[in-house]
Amino acid sequence: MQAARMFFVLLIVGFVVAGYAIVRRTRQRRAAWESGLTAPGRVVRAWRTTQVVNNVARQVQWHEYDYTTRDGRAVRFKEGGGPRDRGAGDEAVVHYSPDDPERATAFAPQPGKDTAAMVFGLLVLGSGIAVMIHLLVTTP
Repeated sequence: MQAARMFFVLLIVGFVVAGYAIVRRTRQRRAAWESGLTAPGRVVRAWRTTQVVNNVARQVQWHEYDYTTRDGRAVRFKEGGGPRDRGAGDEAVVHYSPDDPERATAFAPQPGKDTAAMVFGLLVLGSGIAVMIHLLVTTP
């Protein structure tokens, strides 16, 4: 039974780390949008990855972008979840923060949608943590 308790603790830690990652990326995108700085970007590479969860395959579209900041610095970054029809060589508007240009985004500003997705993700993870705590407390 000690192994089961350790498993629940590891799941809780994993959920907390996932929640932190969700909040961090949401804040990075918001900082890029709120800076008001944009630059023309170019898709260097586009690919898809497949994740299988509960025997259900989910494809995630990834893009790697190049752009140049106002001060002439060349930057390359990767971003998941972009449009499937965007391919290598296509152009996109890149939003970036002067403090952290590597954390740019090619997503159009959607702060309300982004915040709603973050809240939903945190609610799901919080529910998972609550279930794990319940199982941890009730497991002999």
